Amino acid sequence: MSETRVNAVGDHDVRTAHQDLHSEEGALRGEHSGRSRNPVIKVADLAWLEFEKPDLDRAEVFAHDFGFQVAARTERDLWLRGTFAGSPCMVIRKGRASRFIGPAFRAAERADLNRLARVTGNAVREADVPGGGRTVDLLDPSGLPVRVVHCGEELHALPEQQPQLLNFGTDHRRVNATQRPPREPSRVQRLGHMVLETRVFRRALDWYLDTLGMIVSDFHFLDGQRDRGPVMAFIRCDLGSEPADHHTLALHLGPGNGYVHSAYQVTDLDAIAAGGEYLGERGYERSWGIGRHVKGSQLFDYWRDPDRFLLEHFADGDLFSCDVEPGWSPMSASGLAQWGPPASRDFLGTNPSPAKLREVMHALRGDNELDPARLLGLLKAMNS
Repeated sequence: MSETRVNAVGDHDVRTAHQDLHSEEGALRGEHSGRSRNPVIKVADLAWLEFEKPDLDRAEVFAHDFGFQVAARTERDLWLRGTFAGSPCMVIRKGRASRFIGPAFRAAERADLNRLARVTGNAVREADVPGGGRTVDLLDPSGLPVRVVHCGEELHALPEQQPQLLNFGTDHRRVNATQRPPREPSRVQRLGHMVLETRVFRRALDWYLDTLGMIVSDFHFLDGQRDRGPVMAFIRCDLGSEPADHHTLALHLGPGNGYVHSAYQVTDLDAIAAGGEYLGERGYERSWGIGRHVKGSQLFDYWRDPDRFLLEHFADGDLFSCDVEPGWSPMSASGLAQWGPPASRDFLGTNPSPAKLREVMHALRGDNELDPARLLGLLKAMNS
């Protein structure tokens, strides 16, 4: 499907549906469909992410500065939340070292846990979450623990950070009033998405589609290697005709297995910017931003916490219903943003280090999808 438009000087500007929506083109014949024909269940959203850290007090200080609220705190656990009603965004458990444990996805119905347990051979058990709930614990093909939960009592909503009232051209919504966004933490509303790196991209992708019923919004392939299939997928929840975030999960092929970053929605661009000023004044490190993404269209700003985990503030993301098919486009660093500063080496993970080189060598020797051609293609993409 395509449509032809005529611009003001009479030139024809041809745009396909996928160019209009989210990518340069759709799939070619025989390429991955981006969805499962008969998934076990269809998860409704991310519930929370789980981490371990040795210093919960330091973690709580950053959480406040970044814009989280504390939902519950014990000697061993710190539960963080946004302003929206629902489940917490994150739990940080006391441990010897800082590490990402895994995600928890929210089941649409309690009965989905029974079906998932029956098909996968796992048990339904009590979930350790404020307000109670039930969970089925799984492992994805990368070896990452993945929980699917159904919570009992939901957290109530908290006061919001109000969006700024903006004037547009002749549309004057603010008269006889100044604009003074307060210099304060961006007030996190909710957990939006996470990005994971995996050495077994195709197996991991199919697992999330087949087991959790997620669907692909966009695929990335490497220049000159499209015939080998995609190396990155932006994946959303299938909520039918109800619009869902362009991606709740993004997976990409790489030498590592695990967490890349997580993203948290805030009110608007002013909340991102003023909150970033607040973080910078307190000595935290901006990794990349402020800008607007291509895939998902989010306004973004990325920060490192004291344990070097990467977290994103975002606003104004795309929403897709189930009838939007996957788009396909080449991977490149320059294609990550519509505007903003160039993607930093810190964000791209291209800073050389002995640990990174060991990770690459281990991956190239292992039984996975990363080979020299793929590795060179990824390096080229991150420098293009």
